[in-house]
Amino acid sequence: MIIDPLDGVAVFLAVAEHRSFTGAALALGVTPTAVSKAIRALEARQGVMLFQRTTRRVALTEAGQAVFLRLRPAVSEISDAFAALVGFRDRPMGTLRITAPHGAVEPTLGALVPAFRRAYPEVSLEISLDEAIVDLVGAGFDAGIRLGEAVEKDMVAVRLTPEIAWSVVGAPRYFEGRERPKVPEDLVRHEALHYRFAGSGALHRWSFRRGKRDFLVETKGGLVLNDRQMLVDCAVEGLGLAFVSTQESRRAVAQGLLETFLQPYIPVDSGLYLYFPERSQSQLKLRVFIDMARRMAALPG
Repeated sequence: MIIDPLDGVAVFLAVAEHRSFTGAALALGVTPTAVSKAIRALEARQGVMLFQRTTRRVALTEAGQAVFLRLRPAVSEISDAFAALVGFRDRPMGTLRITAPHGAVEPTLGALVPAFRRAYPEVSLEISLDEAIVDLVGAGFDAGIRLGEAVEKDMVAVRLTPEIAWSVVGAPRYFEGRERPKVPEDLVRHEALHYRFAGSGALHRWSFRRGKRDFLVETKGGLVLNDRQMLVDCAVEGLGLAFVSTQESRRAVAQGLLETFLQPYIPVDSGLYLYFPERSQSQLKLRVFIDMARRMAALPG
């Protein structure tokens, strides 16, 4: 049987402070009989008499006085700790831990983080950038950002971006002396820059769709990376072709450093979502983050 070590402590302190079973009963809103029964049970469990009782007087024994002097500040600390929870309930505070992929920085976190810090300076924001799928609860995160298809079904998800389009990209310098790919099958004659998923260790396979048929193209290449930005950078350097999102390659394409290919053959992804366990919404620090993320996304629906 599990015994609660705090069982009877509040009654003991009330009697000790009022020097009266009746006074303690009034303070606690119970009957004097209930107080007397609780003290007897406490003394029986501890095997020590805590009070001297007469018909006119209640006093602490030496043992009772010793435990009272130690319990009173301890219980005061406990009361203060619970009182401090009011702050968490009434205003956003504490530490908010978010896991996100590197690709979420530009479309979401780049603007959201500074805006949130300015609005809620009492919330410490910790962002962990990681491509791997993370167990939020097990790893101690309050929320995560991932592609919609990677979010577990038992999570609450809030859309942050529209659907994400993909393409194969290559630098003009790469195509010096090479033909540009016109259909996915042309990629077998090209050098590919491969991406390895940090969590599973699997290589990203280049998947395409023609009509209603999905198919893979087995690409070859001598460079494997597990960082999305470096994947784009190496493509800019002309080291090979990369399979990246249009968001990841947008800036390099706009500057003329990369060209896009085969986008009509690549299905779009669902977009980025902020996700979290349903019960976590009760935390004010997370609720205000969710609200700000939703406002800044400004997506229909």
